[in-house]
Amino acid sequence: MRTIMPERLVDDVMRQWPETIRVFLDHKFLCVGCPIGCFHSISEACREHQFDLVSFVTLLAAAARA
Repeated sequence: MRTIMPERLVDDVMRQWPETIRVFLDHKFLCVGCPIGCFHSISEACREHQFDLVSFVTLLAAAARA
């Protein structure tokens, strides 16, 4: 299983680990269905949505393991 790293693209994360979609939605990230998701990394999305990167990656990883 590959690791969710901050430089991974948002779209790649949601495709490989569909369980992470709920994390994006719960934190009001507009990434689900966004055409920029295939270009934005997790770190760029966190910066755009003003959310702590380490916390968000931790939440995504927990969702992917579930």
